[in-house]
Amino acid sequence: MGSYEVVRTTTVAAEPARVHALIDDFHAWREWSPWEDADPDLARTYSGPDKGVGAHYAWSGNRKAGQGSMEITGSTPERVDVELIFMKPFSATNAVTFELTPDGSGGTAVEWRMRGEQKGFWGFVGRFMNMDKLVGGDFEKGLARLKVAAESSG
Repeated sequence: MGSYEVVRTTTVAAEPARVHALIDDFHAWREWSPWEDADPDLARTYSGPDKGVGAHYAWSGNRKAGQGSMEITGSTPERVDVELIFMKPFSATNAVTFELTPDGSGGTAVEWRMRGEQKGFWGFVGRFMNMDKLVGGDFEKGLARLKVAAESSG
């Protein structure tokens, strides 16, 4: 068993409110999420409020996309907290945070962080598989897409 943390950052030439709007509304994730390409037939379900605390998003797709859900558990202008639950291809619960910091020039520094713990079989596999290497590239792709989405519509 072992805990892990994956962190990536970028700077976006858009005000924090614009970046926050893209993260705080799961409907907007289709514009920038790195996993949108995983399954063209992905089934999506939205429930709760459209955005902010209590907004819920569930997906089910092919083997690459898997199955899971997310819920926004905290939302301030500077931060969005998400509980991420994977059901397939493996079971895991992760704490995800997006920190938004004005960069002083009208832009926003964005930090995407995911924390979790590998248990059972995945705890064993985790000794040989680095979570940072496994999903870090996806975070980089997502942040690049978030940057384009925020800058092109801001």
